[in-house]
Order: sequence, then C-alpha cells, then structure tokens
Amino acid sequence: MTVPRNSLRGFLTQARGALRGAIETSQNVTIVIGNESADLDSMSCSILYAYIRSMAPPRNAFSAIYIPVTNIPKSDIQLRPEYLELFKHANITSHHILTLDDLPDLSTIKSQLPPQNTKWVLVDHNALQGQLGSIYADRVGGVIDHHDEEGKVPSETGDEPRMVEKSGSCTSLVTKYLRPSWDSLSGLGISSAAAQAQGDSLSDDAAVVKVWDAQAAQLGLASILLDTANLQDKSKTTGHDREAVEYLEARILACPKLAASFDRNKFYEEIDSAKKDIGGMQLYDILRKDYKLWNDKGQKVGISSVVKNIEFLQKKAADEANTGTADAAFLEALQRFATEHELDLYSLMTTSTSAEGHFQRELLVWAFSETGITTAKKFAAESGNELGLEEWQSGEGNSYDHDGDGYWRNVWWQRHVQHSRKRVAPLLREAMI
Repeated sequence: MTVPRNSLRGFLTQARGALRGAIETSQNVTIVIGNESADLDSMSCSILYAYIRSMAPPRNAFSAIYIPVTNIPKSDIQLRPEYLELFKHANITSHHILTLDDLPDLSTIKSQLPPQNTKWVLVDHNALQGQLGSIYADRVGGVIDHHDEEGKVPSETGDEPRMVEKSGSCTSLVTKYLRPSWDSLSGLGISSAAAQAQGDSLSDDAAVVKVWDAQAAQLGLASILLDTANLQDKSKTTGHDREAVEYLEARILACPKLAASFDRNKFYEEIDSAKKDIGGMQLYDILRKDYKLWNDKGQKVGISSVVKNIEFLQKKAADEANTGTADAAFLEALQRFATEHELDLYSLMTTSTSAEGHFQRELLVWAFSETGITTAKKFAAESGNELGLEEWQSGEGNSYDHDGDGYWRNVWWQRHVQHSRKRVAPLLREAMI
C-alpha cells in the first residue's frame, strides 16, 4: 500500500496515527531514527527519508508507512531553536514531530512494540545505541550515514539502503538516495480534496505539489548548509553536499509561491543564528542540547558539542552559581553533569569565532575512572598531532590540567579545526583498552 501524496504536515499527522495503530494492534512498523544528539541533520534526515519513502516504497516494504522518530523527548525540542526557526519554512510545528515520547514507555516497550514487529532504518548513525539498541539492534535493516563505519548493520539490507559514505551532511546522502523516487512523485497529480485538506488555497494540483516539494526541500537544505557552513567549509563539503544543495534549491526555485522570496544566504544565516541563540538556556541544558553517549569496552563516554566558547560557559556557570570564581563554578557544573550521566570519560567540544574572525575550537577531556584515565592519556598522546592540540588557559590564567585524586583532566585549543566530533569521537574510542 502506497501512502497518498501529501504535505509534510499531513504526512507527520498520518505517521503519528499509524504508529499508534501499529502499537495497539500489533502491526508491523518501520521506524526511521537519527542519532541521540538529535541535531538538525538527524531530525531532517529521518523526516525526509520517511516522507518520500512512504509515498514511494519498495514493492516488499515491511510496513505501509515509514515512521520518522526524532531521538529525544518532545520537551527537548525547545532546546533546539534552529528546529523552531526551520519549521516555519516547512509549514509544521514542534507538535507535528514524533519523538521518543511517541514510543511506548521503556518498561513496557518490548510487549507493546515487539522487536519482531519492527524494522529500523538508521540515519546519521550506523549503530543503534542506548536502551533502544539493547532491544532492537537486531532489527536494524537499513542505514544512511556519514560517520565512520562501525560494522553493526548487516551487510545485506534487502530493499533498504546500506550507504555509509563521507559527506558534510547526512541529509546530502539521503537526498541522493531519494532523488529517483522524489522525481517520480513530483510528476503525479493529487486531488483537489487532498489540497484543500491541507489548507492550500491553490487550485492547481501541480502548484500544490510544488509547494509541498519546496517545503520538504527547505527542511533538507537547512541541515546541509549548517553542516558545511553554506558550502564554504572546504574541510567538510563534498560533492554529495554540493549536488544535494543544487537539487533541493532547484525544488524551491521551481515553486512560484516561494521562489521570489528565497535567498540561500539569508536562509542559512537565519537558521545559523537561531542555532547559536543559546544565551537564554541554563548551562545544564546547553551541555545536553547536542550530547552523544557511547558505551564501549565497559566504558561510558559522553561528548557535548557547544556553539559557544568556554569563556561564555564560564560566565554562564558563574551567573547561575552566584558564588566563587568562574573557573570553579564551570568545573563544578561539568563534574555534576558527568556524574549524573555516570561517565568514565566526558568531553566538551566548543566552536566559536575569534576576535580576528577566525573559526576556532576548544577541546576538554575529563576522565573519572581508572579505565577512563588510561583512555584519556592514550588519546592525548596519540591524537595530539592529528588534532593540533595546544596549551589552553582560562581567563583567570588557569590551565585546568589535573592528574590525581582519582581523575584526569586537560583542555586544549584544537588548532586543526576541520576535525569535528565525527573525528574526535572515534579517536577517543580507539584509545580504549
């Protein structure tokens, strides 16, 4: 059964109903899910893939509709202002997004959503992590990802893709895979009743389809532009990204209703500014906003990526603590975060722009157990040259270096700024013994 041509808004509403129905009646369900950091790339990948795939499924699809699940609780959407800004362009709201809250509670999920009734397609990661991974890892049957291969997805995935390739954005790979299906869908008409049901005032079927395509294209385009700095970051941008931007932008410009007002540079700046607008958040929320966890070789490693520098975070910590020095308040906040998450090793990665206008990175690594300390020291010794690690000091003149009392900590300038968490995380994990 093919899902009728629909807008993103209509599709997401239908997907939520289909998920509920599958849970209540023990029907098969295909879930498309991004990684646990749930950045814009993961969110848009899952929605775009599920949207097009549901309307142009393979002949032997596991279920009638693909369900896009954003890998966070619904309340955490508010921590991602770039989501909210982008949703305006896609004619959806946060209420339309399916999240972990739409799945059964973890205490009952195996009985309400039996593994044998599910198929999972991973986007923007290639190993299902956490509690979902412990239950459904054997049910993963497809993947599109741009991170290092972890060998967790079967080599044969049948009618679903197995695409793990380098690109600046995973959405670029999703777009590449979907292009033939999307092209064929755009040539299909729809009923006037379908258009009116979505609140579209246009009477021409083709015009309605162009609006829907343009809205979906903007959803995908935003994450590619963010991940590649509007295609200007030469260390990240690949041919996949340039081709996807050309394709998605053409979809937008083909829509008379949106083409006249669309400007890619302004669109990018709008979403990028929203992403960096974290001044009103609590420090704890900033640390968990873009956080990923790995549990390998008996060690728990967590990494937070933040779009502000450590100086910003120090001031935030000091304001919230209202006592002591900025250094002390900041370190206490990080230690509380790592302790609450029961980590052996915690890393904080920051990005910012220097006074001279240069992109820069800082990297903090803090180990809290014997195994974590061994990993951290090995990482520092083996990865320092590749990452261009240089001595760092706080505004108060402290280095934060520490070795003793059961933990180890260091902070550096990461001068080789082309290496994001996509590279640092594997290096940390490779250092595990």
